[in-house]
Amino acid sequence: MDPVAPLPTRRADLLARLAEPRTWDLVVVGGGATGLGVALDAAARGYSVLLLESHDFAGGTSSRSTKLLHGGVRYLAQGNLSLVREALHERSTVLRNAPHLASKLSFVMPSYAWWQTPFYGIGLKLYDLLAGRAGLGPTTLLSRAQARAALPNLQRAGLRGGVLYWDAQFDDARLAIALARTAAREGALLLNYCEVTALLHEDGRVAGLRCRDAVSGQAHEVRARCVVNATGVWVDGLRQLDGAALGQAARPVVAPSQGVHVVVDRSFLPGGHALLVPHTADGRVLFAVPWRGKLVLGTTDTPRSDLPREPRPLRAELDFILGEAGRYLARAPTPADVLSIWVGLRPLVRPDDGHDTATRQLSREHAVLVSPSGLVSVTGGKWTTYRTMAEDVLAHCRRAGLLPAGTSGVSAGLRLVGAGSAAAASLQAAPDLSIYGSEAQAVSALPGAGRELAPGLSEAMVRFAARHEYALTVEDVLARRSRLLFLDAALAMELAPAVAGVLGEETGLDPNLDGFLALAQDYLRWPAAQGT
Repeated sequence: MDPVAPLPTRRADLLARLAEPRTWDLVVVGGGATGLGVALDAAARGYSVLLLESHDFAGGTSSRSTKLLHGGVRYLAQGNLSLVREALHERSTVLRNAPHLASKLSFVMPSYAWWQTPFYGIGLKLYDLLAGRAGLGPTTLLSRAQARAALPNLQRAGLRGGVLYWDAQFDDARLAIALARTAAREGALLLNYCEVTALLHEDGRVAGLRCRDAVSGQAHEVRARCVVNATGVWVDGLRQLDGAALGQAARPVVAPSQGVHVVVDRSFLPGGHALLVPHTADGRVLFAVPWRGKLVLGTTDTPRSDLPREPRPLRAELDFILGEAGRYLARAPTPADVLSIWVGLRPLVRPDDGHDTATRQLSREHAVLVSPSGLVSVTGGKWTTYRTMAEDVLAHCRRAGLLPAGTSGVSAGLRLVGAGSAAAASLQAAPDLSIYGSEAQAVSALPGAGRELAPGLSEAMVRFAARHEYALTVEDVLARRSRLLFLDAALAMELAPAVAGVLGEETGLDPNLDGFLALAQDYLRWPAAQGT
C-alpha cells in the first residue's frame, strides 16, 4: 500500500485556522506525550481539537526520557502490579502502532552475590506473567560465562551470573512528533510556539483561553467547551491561574524530580543487550542502554523545587552515574568520554497527606483533576502509558459533562504516521532513513537528499522537518527531529550553521542559531562540584 502524502505544516496556514471564529470541543494545553495523546485520542473519536504548546512539541520532559518502553522493574519491586501490568500491555501497543520508532530490547541484570540470580529471576518471571501474551521474550537465568558473553565489558571480579529479560525502547521525541502529525491527520489543529496567557471564564466556568504566537507576537482568543491542562511538570501554573480567577487557591499537585542521562560511545557496552543494575549504592536503578548508535547511562532521581525549562545536572549526579558505571563496566567511561548530557524533569504526583516523600518512592501513576470551573488537569504517569492516560482524561471530561459521549477505544489500533508497511526498527543502530518508516520515500524525493550533513542527517531531512514536522528552529531539528544534540553535542554544534541555512530557506524565519549554540554548550558542560 502506498503511503499517504505527508500533510504540510506551513505556519501561516496553521495560524489562519487558529484565527477562524469557532468554538472547539476540546483545547489541549501542552504538547508533551500526555497532551499529544489526548489530542490524538479525541480527534480520532470525532471531536474538534486544538492543541497549543508554548515551546516545541516534546521540548521538555517528553524528549528527555531514558528511551525505554517498559512496565517498570522498579515498580514491580514496589508492589505496584496494576501499573506494571498496564504498562506492559501498552508497551506492545506502541510497538504495533509505531514499529519504525520502537523495538524490543533485551536487558541483562548481572549477579555478584549467590542469591541475586534466583531472587531477580523469580521477580522477572512474574514480570513475564504480568505481560501475558504481550510478552516480548522469556526471562532466562545466565551462568557466569553466559553473562560475560552477553556483556563483554562487564566487570568480571566477583561475577556469578545474571538474568536476561525483555523490554523495549523507542525514540521519544520522534514518537511525539508522530503523535502530533497523526492527530493532524485525524483533523486536529496543533501549534507549537503558541503560549497560553490566560483562561477565559464565564459564570464561573472555563469557556476558553487567550494565547500568543511567539513568532509574530499576535494574540488570539479561543473558545472551547472543554480545556485540558496537560502541561506536565508545569501543570500547577495553569491551575493557579484558574484558581485565582475564582478567588480560590489551588493546592500544588506536582513534586518534581530530575533525571540525568549521560551519553558515551557504544564501545563501552558492545553486544546486543542493555545493562540494568536494580539496586545501586544509594538504592537507585542504573541503566546502560544502547540507543541510536551510542550508549545512554542513567538515571538519577533528585528533587527540585524550581522548574527551569532547561534543567542542568548537579555534579554529584554525574559523579554518581559514572561512579556506578565504573563498578560494573571493566572499561569505565570518564568525563572526557561524555558526548552529551541531558536532564529531564519528572511530574511526580504529591501524596495527599502533604508529607515529604523521597521522589524515587513516589508513584509513577497519573492523576486527573477537574476544578470547580471545569478545567481538567492531568499530570504524572509515564511515557509508556500515554494512550491509557489519554483515555482516562477523556473519560473524566465526559463524566463532568464537558464533552458528549463519543466512540471509545479507537486509539489502541491506530497506527501512527510513518507506520504504514514499515518494518520493525532497530533503535540500537545509528539513525538513518528508517526513522521515517513508510515516509522514507517522501523524504528522499526532496532537494538535498544526496547531501549528507552528517551520518543519518541529510539536507532533505531538514527540509522535511520544516515542511511536514512543525520545525522552526535549529534546536527543533537537531534536538528532536534529529536526535544529534542528545547523541553528540559537539557534532551538533558543527552542523548547526548548515541546518540554519536550510531552515531559513524553508521558513523565512530566524532559526535562532545563536540560541542553539549556547544550549549545545550546556549539553557538554561539566558542572563544578558545588553547583549545577
